[in-house]
This record gives sequence, C-alpha cells and structure tokens, in this order.
Amino acid sequence: MIDKLVSALAGIVIATISHLQYGGIVLFMAVESACIPVPSEIIMPFSGYLVFTGELRLWAVALAGAVGCVLGSLVAYALGAWGGRPLIERYGRYVLISHRDLDLAERWFDRYGDITIFIGRLLPVVRTFIAFPAGVARMPLWRFNLYTFLGSLIWCWALAWIGLKLGAHWNTLGVYFHRFDAAIGALLVLGLSWYVWRHLSQRRSE
Repeated sequence: MIDKLVSALAGIVIATISHLQYGGIVLFMAVESACIPVPSEIIMPFSGYLVFTGELRLWAVALAGAVGCVLGSLVAYALGAWGGRPLIERYGRYVLISHRDLDLAERWFDRYGDITIFIGRLLPVVRTFIAFPAGVARMPLWRFNLYTFLGSLIWCWALAWIGLKLGAHWNTLGVYFHRFDAAIGALLVLGLSWYVWRHLSQRRSE
C-alpha cells in the first residue's frame, strides 16, 4: 500500500518538475518543508537527472530547492509561532507537555537553535518537521531563515549531485534513503517513549 502511494507520488513529482522545471522544484520542496511528507529523496535526485540530460543546471537546481525549503518552512514556523504555542499552553497537559517543557524548548532554541536547524535540515524525516518547534519556541526569524537556507542548500545540492551521477538510475537512491528514514523514525519513537515515561514517572512522584 505504502509503495503504491510512493510510486503515485513519484509520478506526480516527475510530471510536474518535467513541466515546470525550477518552479516545480520550488513548489515541491516548499510542500515538504511545510510539514507535508513529500520526499525530497525523489524531488532532488530526479532534478539531478534532468541536469544529467542537460535540461537544468546543478547550481540552479540546488538554489531552487533551498528557496522552496525556506518558503515552506516559513509556513510551518508561522503555525508553530501563532497557533502551536497557544494550543500547547492550553491543552499541552493532556499530551504530557508542560509550561516547563515550553520554557526549556525556548532556551534550547535561543542557545542552540542555529546548529539545531542547520543539522535538522540535513536529516531525513527531521527536516520535514523541524520548522514547527522552532516556531513554537519563537526562534529569531532571521536566524531561522539563514540556517534553514544554508542547511537546505547543502542537502538539495548533495541529492541533485547524486542524481546527476546516477543518471538514468537516479531512482535507485530511494531504496537506501527508505532504510535511513526507518532508522531515524525508530530513534524518534525511542525518544518519544522516553519522554512519555519520564513525564508519567514525574506525575506519579508528585
């Protein structure tokens, strides 16, 4: 079922980028960065394949991808800044998120937000959702945009370059990234399990 959905999505991505070219890259990378899991592991390697065929240029493909990431991330950031925090402050206790957790998140992004955003943009799965908590923590917007752009530029260039080198076999890259996605997802589940266990233990002790 999932494979069929991915295949259908890949077909839409390929058709759109083939038609809109750089505009399609901006569009789909923006969608991915707005917390909608459209895999950049399809978008950018296929764009690299179009560089291989001579239709596009590598530097322009990477730039289009990074611009799309910034635009989509701004949407997710805004949702976190103006919608996420009030909801969490009001209903967070029902999902084990306290005011103390929000304060910790704010201090974290204030001190380590630059490197968190930069590295987060280089990690599958994480890169799709990192903008929302940055918005909730109200990370300074200019810093958020700068490190989102820099991290995204490296990510987009790397995937497009691999697609360029693979040529017509660009789609074989997806197999390896699916495995990496699964590993990242497992780590996130472990982290969430630890978070829930810690909060439930604190409640019992109180």
